[in-house]
Amino acid sequence: MKLKKLSLRTRIFIAMILLVLLASVLIATVAIYQYREETIDYHRQRLERKEQNIKADLKNFMRGPYNTWEIKTENIPYIFKDEIYSTADIHKLEIKLYDLDGSFLMSSKADFKLNKEEKCIDTEILNQVSNTPEHRFVDKNILENETIQSSYSYIYDLKFKPLAILKLPYLQNDNFLSKELNEFLERITYAYLFVLVIAVAIAFFLSKYITKSLKTISDKINATRLERTNERIDIKNASEEISTLVSSYNSMVDQLEESAVKLATSEREQAWREMAKQVAHEIKNPLTPMRLTVQNFQRKFNPEDEAIHLKVDEYSKTLIQQIDTMSAIASAFSNFAKMPAQKNETLNVAEIVKLALDIFNEDYIVFNTNKEAIIAKLDRTQLIRVVTNLVKNSIQAMPEGVDPRIEVYVGSVDNFVIITVSDNGSGVPEEHVDKIFEPKFTTKTSGMGLGLAMVKNIIETYKGRITFTTEKDKGTVFKVMFPKA
Repeated sequence: MKLKKLSLRTRIFIAMILLVLLASVLIATVAIYQYREETIDYHRQRLERKEQNIKADLKNFMRGPYNTWEIKTENIPYIFKDEIYSTADIHKLEIKLYDLDGSFLMSSKADFKLNKEEKCIDTEILNQVSNTPEHRFVDKNILENETIQSSYSYIYDLKFKPLAILKLPYLQNDNFLSKELNEFLERITYAYLFVLVIAVAIAFFLSKYITKSLKTISDKINATRLERTNERIDIKNASEEISTLVSSYNSMVDQLEESAVKLATSEREQAWREMAKQVAHEIKNPLTPMRLTVQNFQRKFNPEDEAIHLKVDEYSKTLIQQIDTMSAIASAFSNFAKMPAQKNETLNVAEIVKLALDIFNEDYIVFNTNKEAIIAKLDRTQLIRVVTNLVKNSIQAMPEGVDPRIEVYVGSVDNFVIITVSDNGSGVPEEHVDKIFEPKFTTKTSGMGLGLAMVKNIIETYKGRITFTTEKDKGTVFKVMFPKA
């Protein structure tokens, strides 16, 4: 799990270092194994050479002029009485001779004392010598951390008949080869350390080179947005894989651009359809009572009626009231449809908000600020519109039987202006929280649900944001944040 959290650059770096270390260990292991095999072959071949040379010397002596004894097994101690010492001295190896039954005959050591193990050759070894085609056997023993090889083989007479068994004890002296191995490992360790340093440098720059292109692509992908024009990636001298990835991203950007245009067109068409349906619905509401009023006046109209002037006056007032309603509907939709024009002025936000509250007669509206002068560049009319809409929304949220209180606060934090409007009304129901800023959504029997949508539209135009917190039957707090410039 921890490995998954590592970046690609770190993984490449670690992988290359581990690869070098693994290669170093493998090469060192192979070198040690090779040295050991060479040591074994060296001692085996050396013993074979010694054995062949000693046999040749003994055979030459038997056929030479100094031998006056008949060549047979029981005369071996007499034949090689003096020759065995000089031969052993020349080859620096102890020589022991046994008869064909394995009984001891003689040794090159003058002070040799026969022990139980040396009286005769072990039966198993004797069988190996007599039954193998080479008539030769090598026995290995480890004594006090030293390896001793003992070769057993036949000595033949001049007619190539077995005469005796030759035993050559050979002590493997590995000091020289061990020293050579240690020197080799020391040299190769220095070489590996040098290679490791080079590998670290190469791994660092290579991983940086590989991930640089990937980071560029990652940054571009993270910055990709549907609502704006996205830049294509242009990486020169990239590898085939990176080029393929860049081409795929650029193709995606082109397709995204086309989809964004189609989506924007579709959204505009859908928005106008919804707007038209809403306008038609809202206009039909006052038309129905107007129609009923006209039909009723037509049915009951009597020129001779004494109260005819009073009835005409009531009829006119009803029509004018409905016409004003239609005019208000048209104005509301017109205001919502217009994008707020950014007529930035240097304003004292605290002063403007306080002036905006003067149009309300409710004495439970309280104004607070942490500074007398909070200067920002905003549009005066739109700022007033935001405040009045939020306050009206709080007033309309007040249920009956509650001592109402609305608090408007203006403050400044860093480079932002903060406006909060809090009330102790009924709160926003949980099922309406996600819809509160949607156009034409309203929980009131009157109104068109455009107030908060228009406020949100104005705030976002100035790169600000609006949020709210609410609690059922305890109230709601709307928080607006504007950048000062």
